[in-house]
Amino acid sequence: MLEILERNNFWADEVVGFGYLRVEYLSRLENYLNNNLVKVLLGQRRVGKSYILRMLINYLISKKGVNPHNILYINMDLHDFNYIKDSQSLINTIELYKSNLRPKGKIYLFLDEIQEIKGWEKVINSLSQQYKDQYEIFITGSNANVLSSDLATYLSGRYVSFEVFPFGYGEYCGIKNLEKNKISFLDYLKNGGIPEVYSLNNMELQQNYIVSLKDSIILRDIVQKNNIRDVILLGKLVDFLVDSIGSSFSINSVVKTLTNSGYKTNNETIGTYLTFIKDAYFIHDSNRYDLQGKRILKGEKKYYLNDLAFKYFLSSSFDFSIGRYLENIIYMELRRQQYKVYIGKINGKEIDFIAEKNGDKKYIQVTYLLSNETVINREFGNLELIKDNYKKLVISLDDINMGNREGIKHINAWTFCK
Repeated sequence: MLEILERNNFWADEVVGFGYLRVEYLSRLENYLNNNLVKVLLGQRRVGKSYILRMLINYLISKKGVNPHNILYINMDLHDFNYIKDSQSLINTIELYKSNLRPKGKIYLFLDEIQEIKGWEKVINSLSQQYKDQYEIFITGSNANVLSSDLATYLSGRYVSFEVFPFGYGEYCGIKNLEKNKISFLDYLKNGGIPEVYSLNNMELQQNYIVSLKDSIILRDIVQKNNIRDVILLGKLVDFLVDSIGSSFSINSVVKTLTNSGYKTNNETIGTYLTFIKDAYFIHDSNRYDLQGKRILKGEKKYYLNDLAFKYFLSSSFDFSIGRYLENIIYMELRRQQYKVYIGKINGKEIDFIAEKNGDKKYIQVTYLLSNETVINREFGNLELIKDNYKKLVISLDDINMGNREGIKHINAWTFCK
């Protein structure tokens, strides 16, 4: 056990394997250092949560002067740590580390993919309240259930959570050393933001990787975690979601579609499966908001993929649907900027996105191209129906910028996302 810890920590060597510096995540985490709050990083598998932990470890050692012996890193994605199966084996490992390294002062504890350890909540709760030994704790998980009612009960407000998303367009250009323009943005539309894809040099390898990642998410984070029996139905639902990004539909319509295809299901099952898929961060949903009645409308929602690589490499649809790709990109960019995002409705017209954060609000229309007067009048006209003074934007892939119309700003997609 001690050899495993020595091999996977950075007690004698430089920190390696933290990849491209994700400045925004480091900055946010830095703002929450030096307190007893448990820092929880949540996101889909393979979006870089482990890299961010190692990036923070490197920052603590190289910039803050923390002794490497005061840092314990356990990555449950590694086979080495398979012996840690429950709360007691986790406690034993931490005690072994302390007795051999004899750290003086605060211990920084990093636990990666913590959902693999049964009963981990009680351990984290106990360590976070220690008064004899001081711990600062960072954990990651690939399922929103990490913040289940049990954790909320145990930690009772003593944690702060961060969502980790795939690379944004600006990060994509940074890691590939590309200029921010329409060409690189269209390239990003295809490749998406999953870091491992960038190191694979042909489409066959990229497709095989995305297929295996999807299978891993479905089997490990959905099927096994939730004891799902009808794996075939779940897979068909995932395929339906991949093909339908940016489309409005209700659970009733999904059930009808699957039933017509020969699958036996009902609203309760599909609703439960959709929750499981969202909890694994494979998709996100957006509720429809009535701007006149100022209320969220029940029924139809829109769903967006956490990363467009799943659409590009897995979709059974022959329609490239670049407008829907663009809508998905803008939705995810707003989520990266920590906005809550809704679909708007006013006077029977649709507003693509209402984005809210800390009292700030934006209304956004997204279209492939402002190709003629009809499209221009539709996209700008829908926003003109909104009479408040919050920012209003039309985002497109046009080569030129069309400026402002009635206070509504047109902006190129690559400029908005960079």
